[in-house]
Amino acid sequence: MLTKEEVLKQIASGRKKSECLDRRDFIRLCEFLKPEELHIIGLSTTSDYQPSEWTEENIKKVLKGDLEFAFEKALNKRGISSSLMYEVIKMWLWILEDPLVDFDEYAYYGLPLQGSSIEIWFLKSYWR
Repeated sequence: MLTKEEVLKQIASGRKKSECLDRRDFIRLCEFLKPEELHIIGLSTTSDYQPSEWTEENIKKVLKGDLEFAFEKALNKRGISSSLMYEVIKMWLWILEDPLVDFDEYAYYGLPLQGSSIEIWFLKSYWR
């Protein structure tokens, strides 16, 4: 899994860019970033908060929730939301250094990635 420092370094250098028109992928990272780190992804806050710890377990919990939300959007044929969540899922896969990050068959609202492939991946990789 990539460290938070590695992720922020790739974003800061421009090697990793947001894939979402609303920057939803980077916004999802905020849960794990300190307020003083937000500028690296182009955001800021006026509130003080305690970020979640950057651990594989915590990343997987957020990924699981995002995946459930993505399924809901895909099954309801919500094109834009499905597309954005597809990219959010791929961002988490990139951070986890999972080979499914290279999956590029978005057809059917991203269900091929969000469907059996990712369910099998979760069962085999993370929910033992």
